[in-house]
Amino acid sequence: MMTSIRSVLWASAAVLAAGSASAEDLEVTHWWTSGGEAAAVAELAKAFDATGNKWIDGAIAGSGSTARPIMISRITGGDPMAATQFNHGRQAEELVEAGLMRPLTELAGEEGWTDVIAAPGLLESCTLDGDLYCVPVNIHSHPWLWLSNKAFEDAGVPVPTNWAEFVAAGPALEAAGKIPLAMGKQPWQAWTAFFVLTLSLGGPDLYTKVFTEKDTDAAAGPEMAAVWAAADDARKLAAKSNVQEWNQATNLVIGDEAGGQIMGDWAQGEFQVAGEVAGQDYSCLPGLGQPEPYLTTAGDAFYFPALSDDAKTEAQTQLASVIFSREAQLAFNLKKGSLPVRKDVDVEAANDCMRKGLEILAKGDLVPATDQVLSPDTTTQMQDLMIEFFSGTDMSVEDAQARFTEILGDAY
Repeated sequence: MMTSIRSVLWASAAVLAAGSASAEDLEVTHWWTSGGEAAAVAELAKAFDATGNKWIDGAIAGSGSTARPIMISRITGGDPMAATQFNHGRQAEELVEAGLMRPLTELAGEEGWTDVIAAPGLLESCTLDGDLYCVPVNIHSHPWLWLSNKAFEDAGVPVPTNWAEFVAAGPALEAAGKIPLAMGKQPWQAWTAFFVLTLSLGGPDLYTKVFTEKDTDAAAGPEMAAVWAAADDARKLAAKSNVQEWNQATNLVIGDEAGGQIMGDWAQGEFQVAGEVAGQDYSCLPGLGQPEPYLTTAGDAFYFPALSDDAKTEAQTQLASVIFSREAQLAFNLKKGSLPVRKDVDVEAANDCMRKGLEILAKGDLVPATDQVLSPDTTTQMQDLMIEFFSGTDMSVEDAQARFTEILGDAY
């Protein structure tokens, strides 16, 4: 199957190349540096290079919180790259408002993006004042619990099917010398765990009231108190997890040193690179195993800084078209562990976990990711609170909930 996909991809690229006036080198910045991420981004580079142009890789080590300030500084400082990754949502809003990003409205209209997009909210997140400014590359959902089947076998307990069973298995995992919950020390990872607990245990209505509507009464109420109690369980289960990066935490699960990890579906790329088989070596619980799981429509998108060079601007258009194509969407997302943004992609090769995600996507059980509804400033404050909370047990759940509500009250 992959041979035929590659043939179609090259054929499609050749058509694009035939219409190109010149071949151009385009620097593309992103923060995809883990094994699974690097394998995925290589598919995009290969597809763009097949047009006769050249993808100049500008990977920035570290997470998005490390890379984004560098990207923004270059764009505002007059040294823009040709294309850059951001997450869906408001991260590039000020750059767009400043006129530093070029619109893709005409291309999207010509290619009928609105007709094939799997989650319309992704294009809405790219739109400002009627113009579209980015091309979504994937649908990443945060609410997943990844489990090492062997870790639970070693601990003598069944592989959990929901969060409550996972928490209950904690003592057995610890007795077997395992870390119950793997979690890196970066603030965004603690924040991810928290809002995943809010959505999965509190439900979509509570999640919407708190993060979209910014309802401080709900944030201070008993339903959120229950979420904070679950967060307290999570920080205790993760107390002996002493890694920094998210993929290091994933590798603890892959190596059967940890029972599980709350992480977005990009973790699946790491399992695949390691040769792990979904449903056999590891298990995945969307929505932390709740009966009616919901996913977030998070993910990545490429924005294109406004350039004065007409030839490079034309090459940007070709790159945007390649990224949104069916062939590149399939090749990239199979390696990345995410879902394609197009609903007309053949996903015959999808594994057990991707199929679970696609079923939820088909039902429309989705909510916007926090990046789509909170400003970068609010998100940073939330992350700072969460890493302080998860770093020990000094902060009580009552104090944490009060500070959370205060931050939310100032959100915009």
